[in-house]
Amino acid sequence: QVQLVESGGGLVQAGGSLRLSCAASGRAFSGYNMGWFRQAPGKEREFVAAIRWGGSTNYADSVRGRFTISRDNARNTVFLQMDSLKPEDTADYYCAVGPGRLGVALSSTYTYDYWGQGTQVTVSS
Repeated sequence: QVQLVESGGGLVQAGGSLRLSCAASGRAFSGYNMGWFRQAPGKEREFVAAIRWGGSTNYADSVRGRFTISRDNARNTVFLQMDSLKPEDTADYYCAVGPGRLGVALSSTYTYDYWGQGTQVTVSS
């Protein structure tokens, strides 16, 4: 059974930093892409960042330059370093893992087969 376990969320003041982690288990993830999405109350889930098996990355325009995604393939773990946080970054953050699909962008939820339970991030002004 595949499990994605997120950690690292919390409450932080604007301008502060948080580091999210997501550990995947239950199958082999060689070649899989890993990503982060977020969902604020009353809004749709949106793409934040993704990283391919080989290490190339994609970011949403709203977080580029402030957030950094990385991964440890040996531990099937993906990280999201969030710096210069803003109140508008407040949301539940979800990690996702998937094999990638031809013609489907990394920013699409359809790229991913497995999802974590979410971790809450609150940024106060």
